[in-house]
Amino acid sequence: MFFAQYYLDCLSQASYMIADETTGRAVVVDPRRDISEYLADADAHGFTIQGVINTHFHADFLAGHLEMANRTGAWIGYGRRAEAEYPIRKLSDGERISLGGVTLQILETPGHTPESVSVLVYEHADDAVPYGVLTGDALFIGDVGRPDLLASLGATADELGRMLYDSVQHKLMALPDEVRVFPAHGAGSACGKNLSTQRQSTIGEQRATNYACRPMSQEQFVALVTAGQPSAPAYFAYDAVLNRKEHGLFDAGVAVRPLSAGEFGQRRAADAIVVDARDPQEFAAGHLCGSVNVPADGRFAEQAGMVVGPDAEVVVVAPQDREEEIVTRLARIGFDRVGGYLREPEGAFLTLADDMLPASRLTVDELRRLLESDEPPLVLDVRNAGEREAGFIDGSLHIPLAELARRIDEIPAGRPLVVHCAGGHRSSIAASLLRHKGRADVSDLLGGYAAWSARPAATCG
Repeated sequence: MFFAQYYLDCLSQASYMIADETTGRAVVVDPRRDISEYLADADAHGFTIQGVINTHFHADFLAGHLEMANRTGAWIGYGRRAEAEYPIRKLSDGERISLGGVTLQILETPGHTPESVSVLVYEHADDAVPYGVLTGDALFIGDVGRPDLLASLGATADELGRMLYDSVQHKLMALPDEVRVFPAHGAGSACGKNLSTQRQSTIGEQRATNYACRPMSQEQFVALVTAGQPSAPAYFAYDAVLNRKEHGLFDAGVAVRPLSAGEFGQRRAADAIVVDARDPQEFAAGHLCGSVNVPADGRFAEQAGMVVGPDAEVVVVAPQDREEEIVTRLARIGFDRVGGYLREPEGAFLTLADDMLPASRLTVDELRRLLESDEPPLVLDVRNAGEREAGFIDGSLHIPLAELARRIDEIPAGRPLVVHCAGGHRSSIAASLLRHKGRADVSDLLGGYAAWSARPAATCG
């Protein structure tokens, strides 16, 4: 058996290829849109990719099933409850897919979504115990998939939570302890709240350590798994729908287009949004008026999807030699309206000097002095709710970054703003979004709440 996990750190997303080395038949599970790595591995090993299984309709990324089917002729499989615009193979509970000796078996595990399945992997067709189980977003290491993401699509968290209880407690926990667990996500994903950095585990380890896998009533389970979930990025609903639809295929060679300063300016004049993926320090030193700073060195795609709408045309300012990477990462969440990237931005900025501005950034001491003045600024905290529970700046307004774009009107106008997060990365994104939306006097806090809490206010005496 050939078994490979492909892990994408920036989306905390795992996909898999399983093949029988004797027959050369392979299946890919939960592929991303840029499929070259899977194709290269299949070619290197002489495999034929015969099928693609999506464990569910993903919300956090646009899967690569259409690209894979187009390149290989593979069938596309989903759980039997799935409905899609393109031809799919509906997979039923207990159904076996033979790759030769290596065999896959479908286990229906609804709850994160109604159509969710897990995939049991048998190294030999007659093995009594599976080698492992690909759990999709049903069971993570340290957590389970959140059941509240489909509220906008008509499914309630309560009814999905009850499905998830049965899937986790009665189906997955019924597997032998030694079965390896391979989830679709790891730490950092907004698809759960307590995901581990580990990329594989066992049923036995999860039975012993995962809070959602210990014996409990259905009511206790639903209450536990629905409480304290982080805010979901706005693009999740968009991707959950788009993954059901026939849509354009991703081709990096076509998608990545260099633009001259003149062409870039024309796109801006036509209301394209400038996404500047440079480091916050570089952005603060000088950026194009109205551009939104989403640093490449972080959860770029997820955070871009929090602050930019999927229907907006985007033009990119990228760090040197990372233009294709940035465009590809946007495509992974279905953001295909990328007009191009600014070629040689350092030189182009000189010709666009009249449109260049610095960004205000304050130290902790500067913020403390301003807060003690006669006209203090409003402090905006863009951390997640769980982070704020550990401490916050008195009098601050709390709106998580994932909710900021739709809640800007809740922020009082006509007052200076100082934005902070935990360390300074997300606050640069938030501050640039606020300026883009017309808020003129906006600063972000250097070092974020970590710097604030590490430097207590001076006392007299």
